[in-house]
Amino acid sequence: MTTTDWKNQLYFGDNLDILRNHIADNSVDLIYLDPPFNSNANYNVLFQEKSGEQSTAQITAFEDTWQWSLESEIAYQDVVTNATGKLPALLQAMRQFLGTNDMMAYLTMMAQRMVELHRVLKSTGSIYLHCDPTASHYLKLLMDSVFGARNYRNEISWRRTNAHNDAKQGRRQFGNVRDTILFYTKSNRWIWNWQYTEYDSEYISNFYKFTEPGSERLYQMDNLTAAKPGGDTSYEWRVKRPRDGNWEADLTDEYLAPIDTWEYKGVLPYRGRYWGYSKAGLIAMSEEGRLAYTKGGVPRYKRYLDEMPGVPLQNDWTDIRPTSRSESLNYATQKPKALLERIVGASSNEGDVVLDPFCGCGTAIAAAERLNRRWIGIDVTHIAITLIRRRLDDTFKADLRPHEVLGQPQDVASAQALATDSENSGRYQFEWWALDLVDARPAQDRKKGADSGIDGYINFFDDNSGKAKRIVVQVKSGNVSRNQIATLKGDMEREKAEIGLFITLKPPSGPMESEAVSAGFYTPEHYPDSHYPRIQILTIEDLLTGGARAEYPRLAPDATFRRAQRRGRAAGTQSTLV
Repeated sequence: MTTTDWKNQLYFGDNLDILRNHIADNSVDLIYLDPPFNSNANYNVLFQEKSGEQSTAQITAFEDTWQWSLESEIAYQDVVTNATGKLPALLQAMRQFLGTNDMMAYLTMMAQRMVELHRVLKSTGSIYLHCDPTASHYLKLLMDSVFGARNYRNEISWRRTNAHNDAKQGRRQFGNVRDTILFYTKSNRWIWNWQYTEYDSEYISNFYKFTEPGSERLYQMDNLTAAKPGGDTSYEWRVKRPRDGNWEADLTDEYLAPIDTWEYKGVLPYRGRYWGYSKAGLIAMSEEGRLAYTKGGVPRYKRYLDEMPGVPLQNDWTDIRPTSRSESLNYATQKPKALLERIVGASSNEGDVVLDPFCGCGTAIAAAERLNRRWIGIDVTHIAITLIRRRLDDTFKADLRPHEVLGQPQDVASAQALATDSENSGRYQFEWWALDLVDARPAQDRKKGADSGIDGYINFFDDNSGKAKRIVVQVKSGNVSRNQIATLKGDMEREKAEIGLFITLKPPSGPMESEAVSAGFYTPEHYPDSHYPRIQILTIEDLLTGGARAEYPRLAPDATFRRAQRRGRAAGTQSTLV
């Protein structure tokens, strides 16, 4: 596929399967991954109501708890049997050391994916693995074995916070305020763009001590000589001595004779030094006003502070703060956009392909889009796919380049397959996908056990009170009956909801439709001529084909999801992308 045919790609599914079946060899310029850390925690998506109230809804997107299982054993044998190089031996040694525990299950999962990430990365490509101390030492060994220890570039330390709750009385340990980012390349030739940080005030005061007359521009005086000759480096450079004691270049033929006892004039080489520039170059600097003179008359180069890019970036990143409140999407593991824009800017160029195989809420994808890169994102939950789609739409609006969402159901048969995929929490994935068809926010957390009857919510406004009205949503993939509509009525009363949506994979019966009609209509107080069925039955088939949609007042922006900030694209053009 050429760049002009390219569409950015967002995949729903297991990244191992997608890497193996859909991503070509040597096709990716930069990989960033922020995988689960084996932290024995749940990765939750938190929802906040647009009206300002904090929602009690907390959806477990996935559980970061690993256990050795038959699936782990199969994955382990796959790596040991089929992987090349040092990885099989390393994984066997790790198993001997760790045993078949949760950490070994996690590392085996990561080893499989490392093999595929190495395959899809171009020879000039780079990979950044974001991790914390829970497993970083093991992950570094994995990367050494797959990418080669010679291709290790940096262990970057990112200070994500100033304090952490693991430093308190009773814990008897230092607070962990840093994440680790392992930076490897595929070869000894890789794409690189220097990144810079601002000079601190102490450095400026120590080195930029001079101010340009008539302005506030600070500069330092830089050396113009060199230790070795190279071209036109031996010539005379004289200055004249005005009575006020200042020095300026005299480019005429009328030179004053130097005072040998103290004036530095004459012809270089002098005491082992040569000019670092040709005479023509030095004359050009003088004509541009770029020369200053010491008290002894030595010409020096004016290096202005405002022309310097800053301090070349080191591997200790303390200048990027955690995700700010204004950019937060209430996704628990969201990383700040400045962090990902730095990585994308350093290790890729416009038009390059950026891959994030654990893309979560899509910060790396958004950074790639803003910096005019092509991108591929993969995530195993429909909640993440929904958040990313909304984030891209809210952030870039009409500027968003063409993209496609792959792996989601496109018809009733594939929707049925998703609902029955028991190995990958199919019931919940189906519910989350179906809720997205009507722009609803999930309410059912698979950690809570029994079905509460409500699978999702939609909040909307139809007056100026500032208080959102509510729609409750129920999703069914199996057999449906009239009693379920009656139950939805009770759920609406309990939740004080104005409207109820019943989404079904199978066609509704006549009694179900009659029960729904008996619920009557919702009529907004301020719009008495508008009437909306209080209970609406929507089939998956109609939603997919556009034959139906939820009916409710749409007089204000959607109030269900928190919106990403609108951001412009980075300066520059990228004519090869469409």
